[in-house]
Amino acid sequence: MEYQTILYTLDEGVATITLNRPDRMNALTTQMRAEIAYAVTDAGKRARVLVLTGEGKAFCSGQDLGDGASAANLDLERTLRDEYTPMLRSIVECPVPTIAAVNGPAAGAGANLALAADVVIATESAYFMQAFSRIGLIPDAGGTYFLPRSMGTAKALGAALFAEKITARQADDWGMIWEAVPDEGFAEHWRARAAHLAAGPTAAYKAAKDVIRGSWDRGFEEQIAFEAHEQGRCGKSRDFKEGVLAFMEKRPARFEGR
Repeated sequence: MEYQTILYTLDEGVATITLNRPDRMNALTTQMRAEIAYAVTDAGKRARVLVLTGEGKAFCSGQDLGDGASAANLDLERTLRDEYTPMLRSIVECPVPTIAAVNGPAAGAGANLALAADVVIATESAYFMQAFSRIGLIPDAGGTYFLPRSMGTAKALGAALFAEKITARQADDWGMIWEAVPDEGFAEHWRARAAHLAAGPTAAYKAAKDVIRGSWDRGFEEQIAFEAHEQGRCGKSRDFKEGVLAFMEKRPARFEGR
């Protein structure tokens, strides 16, 4: 596929999708959503880790309000169902670990695009904003799902109602993201994180994603049974045998991802 709104690279098991509309703060369009979904699906088949980041000063400013129909006749339900849902589902269901490297502001749907990833790493100068109420809307693009699960109902409601900036440091402290790191050396940091995951036990990572993401929908007994089942599968893998052998031999493990 020839991409027009993103950059897509694959190097040593690391797939990187860079939102590439810096003149529009990487605002999302119909074309971009389709390209992201396609690239994520491809990365899930060919890579061992996926990184989402933005070109320029912003990660993503959300929906491009100048894209397509005017506000007067915009069908938001259709857009969310037919365009956002496939994109978000491709990320959440990606079989390899996903990282959102938030290099700058992430607002509206852009914030929730980042939160769809397994791990969010942000520069300390970045911020997150649920800007929807400023134009008479509710958080969408998965925001009503991701927010209460990452930082609790009280913080999620405050973010939705006040539409205030949440700094990367606040997001880190509240459990909304994995970490906020200094701007200097940010790219080197997330690349090192990605390389670590790319060299890790990919099948075990997928199992961890499945067990943890689905835990909200299961009771305790069902959850620990599923946990035991998946652990049993991991225990039969070549990576488990290699991990134990490396531990006994006091050397770094050489995982194959299976």
